Amino acid sequence: MRADRLQELVDVRVRRPEAVAEAAQRRRRPGSLLAGHGRLMMIAADHPARGALRAGERPLAMADRADLLDRLCLALSRPGVNGVLGTPDVLEDLLLLGALEDKVVVGSMNRGGLAGTAFEIDDRFTAYDASSLAAAGFEGGKMLVRIDPEDPATAATLESCGRAVSDLADHRLMAMVEPFISHRVDGRVRNELSAEAMVRASTVAAGLGTTSARTWLKVPIVDEMERAMSATTLPALILGGEVARDQDATFASWSKALALPTVQGLVIGRSLLYPPGDDVAAAVDAAVGLL
Repeated sequence: MRADRLQELVDVRVRRPEAVAEAAQRRRRPGSLLAGHGRLMMIAADHPARGALRAGERPLAMADRADLLDRLCLALSRPGVNGVLGTPDVLEDLLLLGALEDKVVVGSMNRGGLAGTAFEIDDRFTAYDASSLAAAGFEGGKMLVRIDPEDPATAATLESCGRAVSDLADHRLMAMVEPFISHRVDGRVRNELSAEAMVRASTVAAGLGTTSARTWLKVPIVDEMERAMSATTLPALILGGEVARDQDATFASWSKALALPTVQGLVIGRSLLYPPGDDVAAAVDAAVGLL
């Protein structure tokens, strides 16, 4: 991003904060959640708000906001990319940059479970709520649901997510639920990536709220993916996770999952924004090619 463009962003935030809402009202909304290829292809950038800045070998990769916005704008400009997931600060920068025209925009809602903290499982709603998403004209809200059998804070997170699913449905917005069975290992929260764990997590997530009519799941790749995805009829999106050294193997696993009947697309963040070799356009185009 050129220095003058970055300065313009800052100046607008200082002098005309109402420009954010104006840009949201002007934005051209997509006619469907699906792109021309019949799938949903989203770029995720809600990690920084939870204090998760690492991408591959770079511990503070996502700490440079101008660089992150450059990568996001490039990714969103590639053919076949029709959506983005982010927190208010990121999405509002993209709004002011004009990068969200005709895109499916999903706002991240619970970012209070900061990475590496004692209260990580107590994942409170500290960003969007359903009414603010509706007011902005966005298409949905996303929540993280980590179920730790040994952490009592799980109950409060489940209750909050249930309310959020109901509120989003009342506003006719998508609820994107990202469920995991999680455990503390050496004091840090680790997600259990097995078919059995994903079945349990997905069935709990599918039952949240007063209706599942607008609920989509956001799930990782696990072994026996077909068995894991047979647990519910809810539409699912594959998440990218950490940056993989073997990108070809990662793409092959995404491609195999996309053949399953409930899988409707991809929601990929660091794997495409900070790929091996740092060629964002090529990585995004390769992912779109899988669709």
